[in-house]
Amino acid sequence: MMKTMMQQVSTIAEMRVHIKEARRQGKTIGMVPTMGFLHEGHLSLVKAAREVCDLVVMSIFVNPLQFGPNEDFERYPRDIERDSKMAEEAGVNLLFTPEVSEMYPTPMLTNISVTNVTTPLCGASRPGHFDGVSTVVNKLFQIVQPDYAFFGQKDAQQVAVVTQMVHDLSMPVQIVPCPIVREADGLAMSSRNVYLSADERAQALVLSQSLRQAEEWLSEGVALSTIKDRITQMISEKPLADIDYVEILSYPTLTPIEQETAGQTMIIALAVRFGKTRLIDNTITSIK
Repeated sequence: MMKTMMQQVSTIAEMRVHIKEARRQGKTIGMVPTMGFLHEGHLSLVKAAREVCDLVVMSIFVNPLQFGPNEDFERYPRDIERDSKMAEEAGVNLLFTPEVSEMYPTPMLTNISVTNVTTPLCGASRPGHFDGVSTVVNKLFQIVQPDYAFFGQKDAQQVAVVTQMVHDLSMPVQIVPCPIVREADGLAMSSRNVYLSADERAQALVLSQSLRQAEEWLSEGVALSTIKDRITQMISEKPLADIDYVEILSYPTLTPIEQETAGQTMIIALAVRFGKTRLIDNTITSIK
């Protein structure tokens, strides 16, 4: 992969100088917001950004606002040196790595809250999480002012929330959802996969397996309520699995499907804990 000369900046003021110069040169700006501990999923977003943008900005910031009191903010994996090398090799031009004190120098009295699409799924089990996501993404967009922003579809609810925020606030950025990147055995790539023991990781394969099976059931015309029950049964058979949710909703509205009609876009979404590690996965599909 072609290596670029990447610059790493850690202050908002310095980032704005770079962005101003890029704008002066008429460059299109693509952004890949991340929390670091990069994997091939993140790098696929960089590749997508390079295809349409002159300048690719990646942010690495573990955002405390989106972690609940008993969640894994302190132990969330961090390795900025490793990430910096990976980002440069992938073709990132500007790497933004602010400290918490740079992003939030004083307590935040402003909160961006998107309603409705944040209610189900992870919004139900992680109260306040999407307020934290919306607030930091809004702030990052204010700093970088990208033309395009690239998000992985593994966090499909996050994509729906950010897209809604951008639409409602008339923000001049196009959200580009990118496909889930999986390990060879089907496990969706996630920075949290490093937490899994060997047994937990092996049993976690039931997530992608059940989603593939659900696609088959859909093609056979099985009712959605039956598919949901069958997925729940499949996952429940794994002794280390603790189900947070199995849901089938319309997408991107994330509302219940009142009537099953052919061609309707929907998401089959899963959140399951294996030990202390909470994994999410999904497939976006349609009723056959």
